[in-house]
Amino acid sequence: MSEVADPMPSERILRRNRPGTKAADWCKWPEMKFEEMDSTLSVQQYIQQTIRKDPADIDAILTPPKGQDEAVWKCEHLRQFCMELNGLAVLLLNECDPTVCTQMAATEQWIYLCAAHKSPREVCTLIC
Repeated sequence: MSEVADPMPSERILRRNRPGTKAADWCKWPEMKFEEMDSTLSVQQYIQQTIRKDPADIDAILTPPKGQDEAVWKCEHLRQFCMELNGLAVLLLNECDPTVCTQMAATEQWIYLCAAHKSPREVCTLIC
């Protein structure tokens, strides 16, 4: 159901992960050239496609397609970084709680304070 066969010229490929798609089949559709992407999210789509192709090929991931605006390219990479960092934060929720991770510290002298309280206070790594 989630597998996509080699497309015939007239066949349109829906690049969507259906409910129930197994992790091994996630995003398993043919690659597209950047020039063929016509979505408003084409830069994001291209970056994610390049990461899926080979996550270790940093040069390919960071090299923008010809003609791509450098500011947009950098902004989309920052968005991608935040999305991936979000997944890491979720995984750490089970590991870090106020009894184990009592404070966020940059160094022994510098600690992070949460400004969401009347007077800023020390907080657990992930929970304010």
